[in-house]
Amino acid sequence: MRLAHALSIHRRGVALALAGLALAALALAPRAGADSATPEIFRGADLVLGEQLLKTHRCAECHTRHVGGDGSDIYNPQGRISTPGALRGMVDLCSTELKLQLFPEEVTAVAAVLNRDHYRFGAR
Repeated sequence: MRLAHALSIHRRGVALALAGLALAALALAPRAGADSATPEIFRGADLVLGEQLLKTHRCAECHTRHVGGDGSDIYNPQGRISTPGALRGMVDLCSTELKLQLFPEEVTAVAAVLNRDHYRFGAR
């Protein structure tokens, strides 16, 4: 009788463990629609890192000095930045010109945040 009870408990434990693994896999899997509108160049970008870098390097303050107002006029999707690649290239240019020494994944993270918040390439 004890063996049957122990096996029953073991089976329930295995079932719970498998259910937990299935939930974890669902949580980690790309969500349909959530990432499908994101341009390929920005998929997997660390958005939290991008937000931190924008604050750390005070990008909005620099843009305000260059265009006036609140600085948001610099984000003009109908302007010369018309593709996700051009956006990433502009962030890379800022990094170079201002000697920020951002790593490629950091440039992508910043560009992905700018795309999410201002340009919205791929969301149309």
